[in-house]
Amino acid sequence: MFSAGGIEYLHVDIMDGHFVPNFTLGADYCRQLQQNTQIPLDIHMMVEQPEDKIHWFSPPFGSIISVHVEACVHLQRTLQNIREKGCRAFAALNPATSYEPLRWVLDDLDGILIMTVNPEFAGQKMVAQTLEKIRHCRRWLDDLGYSNVDLEVDGNVSVVNAEKMRAAGANIFVGGTSALFQNGRVSKEGLCLLRQAVSSGPETLPEAFAK
Repeated sequence: MFSAGGIEYLHVDIMDGHFVPNFTLGADYCRQLQQNTQIPLDIHMMVEQPEDKIHWFSPPFGSIISVHVEACVHLQRTLQNIREKGCRAFAALNPATSYEPLRWVLDDLDGILIMTVNPEFAGQKMVAQTLEKIRHCRRWLDDLGYSNVDLEVDGNVSVVNAEKMRAAGANIFVGGTSALFQNGRVSKEGLCLLRQAVSSGPETLPEAFAK
């Protein structure tokens, strides 16, 4: 159903009970996903010292791996390692973390993941200040000549919030369960509304999904 819905990435949260207070999915789950879909993964590593754990995963070529700046001891080396595995290297930032120190690793970055909630449990309200952070970060990247660096957002990406995030400069959106799912399945209406919110023009469902 994800492929038919035209979903570009499958976002997987990896939590270790230390960097964030709870546990979620692990490397085995990611391997099972790879066996059942051709969609690239978007692995969000909310773990301490992710540089020691990247080898646990063998994501498909072109997948995204995001590591948190706050948890990474050697950020540049870690981003380089991700790229060497054929994946796209993203640096993740908590709501209160500045993007400006990333100036020194921009050549090693494919994207920045801005958390619009504090990473832990689902269902949180968006931190209002993060909209301004997205806007400033996009302008900062463009002014430095890095308009090719993607800006991903994660946290309460509802239809209403997604439109504001897009207007601020985000171009990759992690759709939450409330926006995309109904009774455990992808909601056709929810997907269509979310695509409209993040698109500059009318967006329709892929034909295979609409049937």
